[in-house]
Amino acid sequence: MNIIDSSSELLIGTFEKAMPYEWSVGIYGSRFFQEIRQNRRFIGIRCPKCGRVYAPPRRLCGPCFEELSELVPLSDTGILVAYTIVNYPFQDPNTGKQRPIPYTYGYIKLDGADSIFSHIINELNPSRIKVGMRVKAIFKDENDMEGNIQDIKYFEPVD
Repeated sequence: MNIIDSSSELLIGTFEKAMPYEWSVGIYGSRFFQEIRQNRRFIGIRCPKCGRVYAPPRRLCGPCFEELSELVPLSDTGILVAYTIVNYPFQDPNTGKQRPIPYTYGYIKLDGADSIFSHIINELNPSRIKVGMRVKAIFKDENDMEGNIQDIKYFEPVD
């Protein structure tokens, strides 16, 4: 520890400490990724009170505060509700390498769901992408599946 200022009651210092941790996506998040890896399809979860379907699944309905437990199958297609073409380079936390730019990132409302899901859109031409267009999930090859968000390669426009 390096003490920078000890002339007052406040001590300011610098510390180096490894903080290894693991983050759990919970039971429903795990089921979501298992379904993608094992069956190449999406699941959501339905609120018993209002009927809203969330994808990815969560434990509680936001508006109703009801506990959720009814898993439902969803389509691998949906509607693009918002997008941006990203031109800012950053290091991809999944690969440790810089993500190639530009790329399109979008918010998708999967058919059968009431919430939105975000992922890469496989289209860079601004004249060929628009809010309201239909998109379809493209998954990794079966042997490359890992049980995480990267099992979805991207969403591509559906003509």
